[in-house]
Amino acid sequence: MWTRVLLLVMVIALASCQGGASVTGDNTEQQKSATVDSLDTDLVSANTQFAMRLFGEVATPNPTENAFISPPSVAVALAMTYNGADGETQQAMAQTLNIENFELEKLNSSYADLLALLEHPDTAVELSIANSLWARQGLPFRDEFLERNTESYSARIEQLDFNSPDAASTINGWVNDQTRGKINKIVPDPISSELIMFLINAIYFKGTWSVEFDDSLTEERMFTVGDGSHIQHPLMYKTDTLPYFDGGTFQSVSVPYGSGRLSMYIFLPNRDSDLPSLLAQLNTENWDEWMGNYRELEGDLTLPRFRVEYDVKLNDALTALGMGVAFDPNAANFSRMFPVTAAQNVYISAVKHKTFVEVNEQGTEAAAVTSVEMGITSFDPNQPERFVLTVDRPFLFAIRDNQTGIVLFMGAIVDPSAEG
Repeated sequence: MWTRVLLLVMVIALASCQGGASVTGDNTEQQKSATVDSLDTDLVSANTQFAMRLFGEVATPNPTENAFISPPSVAVALAMTYNGADGETQQAMAQTLNIENFELEKLNSSYADLLALLEHPDTAVELSIANSLWARQGLPFRDEFLERNTESYSARIEQLDFNSPDAASTINGWVNDQTRGKINKIVPDPISSELIMFLINAIYFKGTWSVEFDDSLTEERMFTVGDGSHIQHPLMYKTDTLPYFDGGTFQSVSVPYGSGRLSMYIFLPNRDSDLPSLLAQLNTENWDEWMGNYRELEGDLTLPRFRVEYDVKLNDALTALGMGVAFDPNAANFSRMFPVTAAQNVYISAVKHKTFVEVNEQGTEAAAVTSVEMGITSFDPNQPERFVLTVDRPFLFAIRDNQTGIVLFMGAIVDPSAEG
């Protein structure tokens, strides 16, 4: 089962710092002034492109396994890291994130506007995003780097004694709190002596359907999994008027949460097609075209319950997208983050990503955490009049903020009974 999440949902919660030396920021005025008119559509486009490319890199190699990622969580964590990059490393990260045309100040201010705009999107939706930066105590990180992450990303910044037995649990405790207990660990315990910083993004989402599924109509029915075999699994059912689109080789419906600003988009391949064929069509151009082709239709929707927990190390995927130099201990250039010497160099040791999603009759709960671990060398078309959509085989889905156009989550379900 592939389940993908494209999230650019960043409501930044500015947490109070606990323990160690700390720096905090305040973007209250930014939040007050952020409006749809201030939204940088180029940044939305860049994130959509990154999401589609990252989705393909993670999903394609494992077509029969469950997976669930949040590209926006990854993008924000990497954008924070990007503030410390220079030279070829900066260029490679910009290419990977599709932000080559952004000056650094413009990139940061655009993210600040976007994150502020995404705050409190709907009374029926809880959406929170938090960023943090945890640095090894005693090392001379550049003040400008720390300040930019505080001011634009409202990042909680702390310097910790990484040699302390409590260091990892302190960081993981923050992760657990920000994801409401859905993800409780991202940092290794103990922390390696080669690691000097963790840049972390955490996203939590909980939305109630505008019209819930009736529990009494949920039945054990047959679902065809990715390898062609069949299982019995709870399928939910409702009749509703929803935005619907027939893409020729697939059907799609948008199922709203609350007032409708946020929706889950479901993409079901036709029986003479399959999920890999649909994924091959998944790119920015097609996505933008699809989003403009929905119209309201009454119909019957059958959808499986599902729950997925997933974790992945993204080094290979990001290298394939062009930023391999950032992982090279000898070639990476993060001199805007940390003043290196001839005997030392800072590089990205790992980009780790963990996610959770559960869909049931009431709505959807999802969470994602991305951790960028910094290491240092030498250191201890034609629509019918009515639709019938029975989702009883592998399908694609996405959760989208219809006001900003940001795809918050995107996934593909091959086996709804598998939780990993």
